[in-house]
Order: sequence, then structure tokens, then C-alpha cells
Amino acid sequence: MLQAAIVQSSPVFLDLKGCVDKACGLIADAAAQGARVIAFPETWLPGYPVWLDYSPNAGIWDHPPAKTLFRRLWENSVALDSPELSTLAACAAKHRALVLMGVHERVGSTLYNSILYITGDGVIGVHRKLMPTYTERMIWGQGDGSTLIAVDFEGARVGGLICWEHWMPLTRAAMHTHRELIHVAQWPMVNGMHLVASRHYAFEGQCFVLAAGAVLHSDELPGGFALLDEIPRGPILRGGSAIIGPDGSLIGEQKRDVEAILYAEIDERKAIEGRMLLDVNGHYSRPDVFRLEVDERPKSGVAFLK
Repeated sequence: MLQAAIVQSSPVFLDLKGCVDKACGLIADAAAQGARVIAFPETWLPGYPVWLDYSPNAGIWDHPPAKTLFRRLWENSVALDSPELSTLAACAAKHRALVLMGVHERVGSTLYNSILYITGDGVIGVHRKLMPTYTERMIWGQGDGSTLIAVDFEGARVGGLICWEHWMPLTRAAMHTHRELIHVAQWPMVNGMHLVASRHYAFEGQCFVLAAGAVLHSDELPGGFALLDEIPRGPILRGGSAIIGPDGSLIGEQKRDVEAILYAEIDERKAIEGRMLLDVNGHYSRPDVFRLEVDERPKSGVAFLK
């Protein structure tokens, strides 16, 4: 059996180096307790853009404070060849772990909300959020079907989706074809409906779900940014992380408002037994009635044809 862990922690907000240093310490802490699959929350590196939800002026057209803050975010985001990812890979190698890190991924001048699958071999997989929600579209581009993936680790299939992707029925259907044993559900924080979606995914997919959320207090925001200064004082992100079994029940307690690492033993037998009743990509599907086509080709705005 594998042991899995969720890191519920505050990022070093908008500070890439600080986040990587903190992540390596947290990975070491989780690994010391036996964790081999270690999940972080949505865009933990270097922090979820909370100003979109809490700053009234975030959406003003061509607003200089918004552009200044976006530049700071872009400068502290990672490309796949960033040296910071080599540091995380070295940390994963040292602890023989698979780390699922939520990041702002830089591709050219566009940012994507991504899950990076990191081992001692480097980044072995990338998932980019298909549909940024509401004001998030001012920050991130849209992913494509080429990143609807799961990876193999120590005999287990491990996959993940980000936030409201868990309410996209066809996205869930596509992911269930990977027969995940462990699914990482990344959220800014795991509130009531986020937990509902995560528990539903666990039962529907007959898999273990690591619902990962962050904590963040206004005191941890850097000064000198007008949109951050507009955010009310107090807790902003409140954690709520939980580990869920294939029957939809919580394994251990949901954690709120504290930095913590949650652990669970992943027993594949529970998933196998559950699929006797429900296998949505097997005996409980109706391919004679329904058919889903997933375009896995990477999409680019420009194609040079020879």
C-alpha cells in the first residue's frame, strides 16, 4: 500500500524562491511520515490570485494596479525548464516521492493554471486547467485535451483535476478512463460544495481523492500592491483539505484554518471491491447509447505546414 499526503499550507505569496524552499521542507516532513504521493493545493506556487475574489477593482479595464500585480505573478511563475523545478525534482528524488504541485505555468507570455507531476526524473506530466472560471480568465489561458492525463507511480495510477473541472461531466468521464487509484482535486480552499464535488468524484471513479486546499491570512500578503491592500483583514483561504475513500467517506478529519499535513494509506483493494458495484468506464457504462470523443492533440495558434 502507498501512503499519500496533502500539504495544507500557506504559500510564500508571490515569492517563487520562498515557495520552493518551503515546499522542499514540507515534502521532507511528509516523506518522513512515509508519504510517497504528496499533493499541494491549486496554484500553490506562488499562490492563488485571491485579489480576483476579494478586490473590487480587480476587473477594471487596463487598470495599472492589476497589471502591476500580474507582472509580479508572471515573474514568479515557472516554465517547464525553470531551475526551480529542478530543485523540486531533486527533493522528490531524495524522498522517492511523486509530488503533484499546483503552479502558475508560464508558456511564452501566457500563464496556465497547471498541475505538475514531479519525480526524481523531473516533470513527468502536466495538466492545464481546461476552463478558468469567471474572473480567472483575466489571469490564465485555457488548457487542451492533451493534458487530461494520469501517471503511473509505484503500481498506482495517479491523476488530477483543478477546482471547477470537477463540475464538468465530460471531463470527469474522460479522466475515469484512466482508472485512477489516486485522484488529486486541487482547490484554492475546500469549502462546502468543493467537498461535495470531491466526494462525488471519489464515489463515481471508485478512487481515493486528495482534496487539497491552502490556508492564507491577509497578514501574509506582500505590501505595496493596491489590489492586495483592498482585501479585508483576516483569513482569506481557510484550508478544508480532506482525504476521501472510494465509498465517498472521509478518511480522518477535514482540516480548517490550520497548517497541516493529512495522511492516508491507499488500499487498492477498496477500489477493486467498489467497482463490483460501479465501474463507470466498464460494466456501468452504455457505449451503445453514449459516446465521448476526446481530442488529445495539442493545440497551437500557429501551425507551419510543409
